Amino acid sequence: MRQYFEAEGMKKQFKIHSIIAGILLLIAGILSIFLPTVTSLTISFLLGWLLVISGIISGYHVIKSYNTKWISWLKPFLLFFVGLLMLLYPLEGIAAVSLLLILYFLIDAFAGIVFGLEWSPLKGWALLIINGILSLVLAIIFIIGWPFSSIWLIGLLVGISLLFDGATILMLGISMKRNF
Repeated sequence: MRQYFEAEGMKKQFKIHSIIAGILLLIAGILSIFLPTVTSLTISFLLGWLLVISGIISGYHVIKSYNTKWISWLKPFLLFFVGLLMLLYPLEGIAAVSLLLILYFLIDAFAGIVFGLEWSPLKGWALLIINGILSLVLAIIFIIGWPFSSIWLIGLLVGISLLFDGATILMLGISMKRNF
């Protein structure tokens, strides 16, 4: 990893941005842990609105491209309809979002462990592997409790993940000077 930080300025930039990002992720994680239901509903509503807006934009594109085939309306209709369902039925939307988060935590676990192994000679590499293992444990907890605990579990687990991500990035930034 030393080749990425050849210039002294790059090391300083990495350190500063790692500390800032780490602190912001820590704050987001703490808020999500203390307000898990609010976090879950916010995620569901945000995703619902994004899908509705995407459906409208896709429909606009179909109209402006003068496409008269019915199949071209499939994507705009699905985006709009799924987004509308998430806005009208937020609890069911949260259950659907929890399935996506299971996938996210599994991918995050893989990435954290692989990235930790790449950093293995440097100080702080074990934190990355611990973070990856934590994401794997969170995915398993999600799978076991789905769908009944989704309303509070999404916010809580996202908060825990953000907290550990923030701590990991912050510690890497703080230890940057000692690694090189």
